[in-house]
Amino acid sequence: MTTIIENTAILNNEQHILSKMVTMDHEQVLFCQDKATGLKAIIAVHNTVLGPALGGTRMWNYTNEQDALTDVLRLSRGMTYKNSISGLNLGGGKAVIIGDSHTQKNEALFRRFGQFVDSLNGKYITAEDVGISPQDMVWVNKETNHVAGLPSKSGDPSPVTAYGVYVGMKACAKAQFGTDALAGVKVAVQGAGHVGQYLIKYLTDEGAKVFVTDIHQPTLKEVADKYGATVVGLDEIYDLDVDVYAPCALGATINDQTLKRLKCSIVAGAANNQLEDEVIHGKAVMDKGIIYAPDFMLNAGGVINCFAEVDGKSAEWAMDKASQIYDTTAAIINGSKTSNTPTYAIANKMAEDRIKNAL
Repeated sequence: MTTIIENTAILNNEQHILSKMVTMDHEQVLFCQDKATGLKAIIAVHNTVLGPALGGTRMWNYTNEQDALTDVLRLSRGMTYKNSISGLNLGGGKAVIIGDSHTQKNEALFRRFGQFVDSLNGKYITAEDVGISPQDMVWVNKETNHVAGLPSKSGDPSPVTAYGVYVGMKACAKAQFGTDALAGVKVAVQGAGHVGQYLIKYLTDEGAKVFVTDIHQPTLKEVADKYGATVVGLDEIYDLDVDVYAPCALGATINDQTLKRLKCSIVAGAANNQLEDEVIHGKAVMDKGIIYAPDFMLNAGGVINCFAEVDGKSAEWAMDKASQIYDTTAAIINGSKTSNTPTYAIANKMAEDRIKNAL
């Protein structure tokens, strides 16, 4: 009887996963585990119509495996849209490694992960994301060539990601305030990782007043000392009287609870999947008079940088391509105002139309 119950539970779980894949239109999901290294990872390939699926690997101490699966499915879908709207000949994919990036990293773990990436024969190209460093990618590269963002090549994509967010934020300011100058503008940056720190530098260099929070206290102190940013509490960030809220950590921070508290008129940050429910919260943001810069469009600088490496283009090309995020942001905002349609829906259609035209 126990065996029957266990087998039924396994079957139901598999059906649940397949149902999610069908709903989000994923091509493939690979579950990876290795007892010797402690590796637990999931690789999700969402769409390869425009080219091989490129998207970073995230290492995060998820509460449970279901949360990890939900995250990788959402993130990989976002990469499809990101690569499409950026005009890149790439599909969308993503990987997550379940674990603490501060204590559980080692070469053996990343090399084993690289073997799993290699088993996909180029269908998925990995790179850095939250909790991953260029050195980690060097270890992955020892087992597979399907890696981007290596120190010896294009390197850390974070500066290009941050630059795209920065110019997109300026386009939002132009639409909301009549000028794209950010001097004196108050910005709340949630997350001071690689991208967050580069964004803070761009903002403070222009004279913006930056408030910052992060779960890692030593990083906060470093950022405050280096850039003169004001440190605030993890929960306090939502109650600040600021012009711009810039989520640069994990997703779903725009939700029923936070929307009641936000006093900003612009949401523009580097985090993926910022809207907990894009249909519900995308419209709610618009109804509040807040300009929301669709995250997969705004944070595309990183994948642009990786594509430049894969396609043999220069660093200058990548920065120029990232600067075009300003114009894309402006076009989405204008389309939203003209049609009274949430910005996420405008951006989604732009991405989807390019994929449909390629079929």
